Amino acid sequence: MAESTFRGMIDFFDRIGIYDVVLPFILVFTIVFAILEKTRILGTETIENKTYTKKNINAMVAFAIAFFVVGSSKLVEILTKVSGHTVVLLFLGVCFMLLLGSFYKEGEIDIGNTWNKIFIVIMFIGIALIFFNAIETDSEETWLEYGWEYLTDHWGEDWLPSIIFVVGTILLIYFITKESKTKKEEKKE
Repeated sequence: MAESTFRGMIDFFDRIGIYDVVLPFILVFTIVFAILEKTRILGTETIENKTYTKKNINAMVAFAIAFFVVGSSKLVEILTKVSGHTVVLLFLGVCFMLLLGSFYKEGEIDIGNTWNKIFIVIMFIGIALIFFNAIETDSEETWLEYGWEYLTDHWGEDWLPSIIFVVGTILLIYFITKESKTKKEEKKE
């Protein structure tokens, strides 16, 4: 398969350090500057009865901190992983809301209904299984396959069924003993 022009552009950006230097620098600078502006930790100044943050000092501190972060390849690697995982989690949340919203009209979702709760749990489990099936280990085995093999290999041991039984029992007791909203409202009156 021939390499596309856009893939070549991405590779070029990678070679010149856009992903290792520029983007982490912009991200750290923006976040630190926003925090300094919001907290006003470096002080304020009053001009004509209006209070302003010291933007020049906030910008210089954010600039220095961003350079320190970019100077450490380990910090950049951590920042890249955390940012990537955060975006994946955000994407999974959007997918979950799309799946949930596809079965209801606008403004119709009522989480209080028992069937809706069951449906939400099923959708959440489905999204989690899709996510675990998409991530691969170093041996090119998905997390879902690895987890399933781990469960089947260790099922005969006493500790795994015991944990599943205890968690299931706790959930069952919770659902049996919890009070409904109508009973709580009746008690308040």
